[in-house]
Amino acid sequence: MIKNKNRILNSTAVLLFMSFAVMVQSQAQVAENNSKTLCLVTGNAQRPGCPSWADNAVFYQVYPQTFYDSNNDGVGDLQGIIEKLDYIKSLGIGAIWLNPFYESPFRDAGYDLTDFYKVAPRYGTNDDAKRLFAEVHKRGMHVIIDYVPSYTSIDHPWFKASCDPKPNKYSNWYVWTNSTWFPGMEKYRSNFIQGYCERDGMFMNNFFWHQPALNYGYANPDPQQPWQLPVDHPDVMALKEEMKNVMRFWLKLGCDGFRIDMAGSLVKNDDGSETSKYWKTVHEFLQKEYPGSFTVSEWSYPKQAMGGGFNADFFHWFNGYDDLFQKEKIRNANYDGHSFFDAEGKGDISHFIDVYMDQYLGSREKGYISVPFGNHDLTRIKNNGRTDKDITVIFAFMLTLPGTPFVYYGDEIGMRQVEGLPYIEGSYMGRAGDRTPMQWTGASNKGFSKADPEKLYRAVDTAAGAPDVAAQERDKHSLLHHVKELIQLHNTEQALHAYAEFVPVCAEKNAYPLAYIRANGKDRLLVVINPANRETNASFTLSYKSRKPKLISGEGSVILKDNSVSIKMNPVSYAIFRLNEAD
Repeated sequence: MIKNKNRILNSTAVLLFMSFAVMVQSQAQVAENNSKTLCLVTGNAQRPGCPSWADNAVFYQVYPQTFYDSNNDGVGDLQGIIEKLDYIKSLGIGAIWLNPFYESPFRDAGYDLTDFYKVAPRYGTNDDAKRLFAEVHKRGMHVIIDYVPSYTSIDHPWFKASCDPKPNKYSNWYVWTNSTWFPGMEKYRSNFIQGYCERDGMFMNNFFWHQPALNYGYANPDPQQPWQLPVDHPDVMALKEEMKNVMRFWLKLGCDGFRIDMAGSLVKNDDGSETSKYWKTVHEFLQKEYPGSFTVSEWSYPKQAMGGGFNADFFHWFNGYDDLFQKEKIRNANYDGHSFFDAEGKGDISHFIDVYMDQYLGSREKGYISVPFGNHDLTRIKNNGRTDKDITVIFAFMLTLPGTPFVYYGDEIGMRQVEGLPYIEGSYMGRAGDRTPMQWTGASNKGFSKADPEKLYRAVDTAAGAPDVAAQERDKHSLLHHVKELIQLHNTEQALHAYAEFVPVCAEKNAYPLAYIRANGKDRLLVVINPANRETNASFTLSYKSRKPKLISGEGSVILKDNSVSIKMNPVSYAIFRLNEAD
């Protein structure tokens, strides 16, 4: 799609976009860089086989333990979420993602399950979950929940039975070697735990040591290692059927689908193809028994994920996501710690766009890519000195990309990444600071709970000027109001629907601004994003006669002369222009 003297990005774009007709020639002009781009916009948006309710839905991620505490025990709960549904609806949200609320010892904040079928008492009961799902639906929204298929807690009854030296139903439901000591064991020791119980063997862990891997088989079992079971082994198939039953249980209770944790990690010794095959069978069952259900995977390779039938895939690990927001050199080594969305304007969007377009063009007819604002594992976007104006520009970017946007709770008011917090429930790797309680009011505990502050699951942000919902709802110029306006635009513009076409027109190396066209039939929008704290310019030559570009959101000046469009962007700004053909 993007061509210059240094690279050609995915030549299949030419084949994809030959059916029509709008040719755009653009030139990004900044002091340090001039570049030229040739693009084709077809207007032929191809809707994949996803539930129609997801076409323009913005998702809102709720972390239950820090969202709202209804019974004043210091921990958020399901009733608390119910009490805040009207607020979520007021944002323009179409669907909610709930992090795990299952029974657990909470060594990893609930991802270490001991019962797939039961709500943890600290959150409420199964009846509370059923009522929550119903209340979401009453408000015209949908709800998906976390589904954790790759491991359990060591305290799960299945694993306890699997530890028994005497063979039983659960012996092979986890990945065990057939001995603690065997030839060639050295290469397995890095992700196997030995000496845990009386069973002679080592078990594989899938994340932390206390999360034993469920056994979906090996793609290419080593004949010298008989414990490596094939994917069609009867015990493996029995586990797979039980995991389908888990899905059935919650769908019957009223949820609308699942976010699949570590979706690509199931089959071992696999290049992804066997895992994709497994997920394809799961989605065949879902389509047969629960048409209209929605799944989004934590895979980060949309082409593989959607080959397995997923409706959407998160695009945030290993593929340029850190180039957008993360400034720390350890996470952004390719670009010396400079992220694109920093006002210093030293970032580079080209790597992200290259990888994104490869995945987008290979998956757009099958499902949606989701580039999240953040989540419980990612540093909040309000960090590294970013202001609310910076965050507004980020929201404009995320809400105008193709696919399904996911907003992490609190980002809509600019909750910050809090540094220096103690680790609890596995919140290592900097994750403690993005899980602080939601800031509802300026009252005690920021309105999250009436419990004594020392009893809170996690301390609230006590920094001077910490934002809250109540204050921003009263301020018509607040970040919250800007976010609501952008979500409303996303929900109502056909060219911003999940499947509408996406064509970058300015995405060159070390250059600002970023610009792209979204198109759905005759509806076309030009989106220009300038996070840099300096003026930038972009010019485009159209091969068709256009109406005067109309600014519908943001700020920026435009001059139309013949078929040439010249845009001037203010520092730290975004602009969305209507760019339809003239009659």
